[in-house]
Amino acid sequence: MGTSDIPLRKIDHVRFFVGNARQSAFFYRNAFGFDVVAYAGLETKVRHEAAYVLKQGGITFVLVSPLHPQHPDVQRLVLHGDGVSDIALQVDDVRTAYNLAVERGAVGVVGPTRLEDEHGVYESATIRAYGDTTHTFVNRDHYKGAFAPGFKEIDPARYSPGTYHPTGLLGIDHIVGNVEEGKMDEWVGFYRKVLGFEQLVSFDDKDISTEYSALMSKVVQSGRGRIKFPINEPAKGLRRSQIEEYIDFYGGAGVQHIALATNDIVSTVKALRANDVSFLRVPATYYELLPSRVGKIDEDLDELAELGILVDRDDEGYMLQIFTKPVQDRPTLFFEVIERQGSKSFGKGNFKALFEAIEREQESRGTL
Repeated sequence: MGTSDIPLRKIDHVRFFVGNARQSAFFYRNAFGFDVVAYAGLETKVRHEAAYVLKQGGITFVLVSPLHPQHPDVQRLVLHGDGVSDIALQVDDVRTAYNLAVERGAVGVVGPTRLEDEHGVYESATIRAYGDTTHTFVNRDHYKGAFAPGFKEIDPARYSPGTYHPTGLLGIDHIVGNVEEGKMDEWVGFYRKVLGFEQLVSFDDKDISTEYSALMSKVVQSGRGRIKFPINEPAKGLRRSQIEEYIDFYGGAGVQHIALATNDIVSTVKALRANDVSFLRVPATYYELLPSRVGKIDEDLDELAELGILVDRDDEGYMLQIFTKPVQDRPTLFFEVIERQGSKSFGKGNFKALFEAIEREQESRGTL
């Protein structure tokens, strides 16, 4: 079967399951500059959970918390802490996407479902991915409401606009999954066989290893190239790699980080830092070696060094990237900010410097 059979458009939204959605919404609004646009919960006749929809540019996050200990997902919080539970993919036809995926070996979680309200019809269906992460196929072509049935546009009494500043984040560039040792090829195979993705690039422990950390990584992308999922597994390092640390603290495979695109990384990072977002720092020596490694770039090297922004080049151009520290107490989910100047790569030349920075953090946590 060709890739055209499941016409995936793009990532529709990312669903986070968190201990306190109201407080998480405050964090993502004030730290990352998202608008809180819609709400579902007791006031909208949803009895089992509360959910906030946040938007910035083409990015939609949905933060969900259980309202009762009987909530079917409540165990996720004990097992994982806060994390990503679902990556929703927009499709032309939910039923076709779901049926084909299951036919090709996906495990179905929720079959094709139509939710209707006065704003139209919202269609969805869900399959399993790595760990207990899921993919929901979504079609909202005939839905004109705030987000989905059960959601209402936010009442200012619940979330006043207040003074906070958008940070220039435009879209999701890629979402990275960490899987258990030996499972990477299985999940790359899943995306290729079930969703018709193609493999773009792979890195192995010769590309990406330090004294302590080694990992293997393969990148898969959808036929139209709009959806990119790098998948990492730990390789045998001398001590505990960051991937093993993640799997230990998350309690299994899951989403490690979400890369958010900007057209002006310097302004975005300045705004995020002013909002108290914490970033990983690489040593100053990284910037001494940079010109010989990446050649001429438009940005001011001193400014990049001051902000801690990394640069890498491939055959098609260069890219700039920076990584936040984990956004919860467990050393699990974090974010990347990325600006591409032609480059299609994922910053392979930065991995060593980055991993050494992560290892300094691991050392301070006593988990190396």
